[in-house]
Amino acid sequence: MKPFLLLATRVDDEAADEEYASFLAAGGLEPQQLVRVRLESAPMPAIDLDDFAGIIVGGSPFNASEPAELKSEVQLRVEAELGALVDRVVERDFPFFGACYGIGLLTSRLGGVVDGTWPETAGPTTVSVSEAGAADQLFGRLERSFDAFVGHKEACTELPPGGVLLAGSALCPVQAFRIGENVYATQFHPELTRAGILSRIRIYRDNGYFAPGGYDGVVEAIEQSSVTEPAALVRAFVERFGS
Repeated sequence: MKPFLLLATRVDDEAADEEYASFLAAGGLEPQQLVRVRLESAPMPAIDLDDFAGIIVGGSPFNASEPAELKSEVQLRVEAELGALVDRVVERDFPFFGACYGIGLLTSRLGGVVDGTWPETAGPTTVSVSEAGAADQLFGRLERSFDAFVGHKEACTELPPGGVLLAGSALCPVQAFRIGENVYATQFHPELTRAGILSRIRIYRDNGYFAPGGYDGVVEAIEQSSVTEPAALVRAFVERFGS
């Protein structure tokens, strides 16, 4: 099978390596089956979509809704490169899965609204699959209600034209949507295990994903959680498009 492509934007090496390992595990992939490109470290190389089974965009410390004047040169470059790639992906309806930062990227690029209306503190949340999600080839494999790990300062508040709502939650109405038949985005992190998010919040402890002084409470909520269902999405994506 052709490899999948993970486009990453995390500057911290530990966070970047753990994200890669998480997608490998969730997708049941070997390292040669998931090519990683770290966009924060160098410009995007030429990407021939025909070389890959699908594209995955992971999370990021970047926020799509920040004013341009507050974005670093690296973020502006990454957004321009990813935006141009998204245009090609959507035009071709090429297999794409964007997690967290990926939903902000798709929403803003395709004419939806992403802003700070629906932030969620890092930790578990309960996600409900919509009627359209229950009929979807990926989301239809999930329970209609399941727990997932989140942690974000912005979210989609208005779907882009043509977006199909697949899942939502009480604190974030748009947890997932689809464009066309093969382009997916989730607000939650389907790749994260309990150990993975505990490591993630330690690394990003001072990045505003929970209230000052709230670290111990966030850790306690995560340790008491049971999150197993979301990884099935990554596996379903790999199985559907990797054959």
